[in-house]
Amino acid sequence: MRGPDQRKVKIERRLRRQSTDAEMVLWLALRDRRLCGFKFVRQEAIESFIVDFVCRDRKLVVEVDGGQHSENVKDRVRDDAFMAVGYKVLRVWNSDVLSNKEGVLQIVASELGASEI
Repeated sequence: MRGPDQRKVKIERRLRRQSTDAEMVLWLALRDRRLCGFKFVRQEAIESFIVDFVCRDRKLVVEVDGGQHSENVKDRVRDDAFMAVGYKVLRVWNSDVLSNKEGVLQIVASELGASEI
């Protein structure tokens, strides 16, 4: 099959429109290479899953999670699938993004190998 998977594209677009407050806050800090010049995209398909944010150059996935993700077996399966194709997964809590955005950005920058934001 050539070209984008139209079913995945439709889901990605819907997820972008329905972003949580925490996802929007983080996206506004990551978009347009705002974090140390690294390019991020949001709601991107990797394998059979759609991730919240990904820096393809550094193969870093950032997932913004609520309480329902605590100790979720499905999340471990997702993380294993991403790691199998070379991605590192960083999970942050909605509450941390909303209450300590700079701290979360510092952690993301550190994972990217940047010395400071």
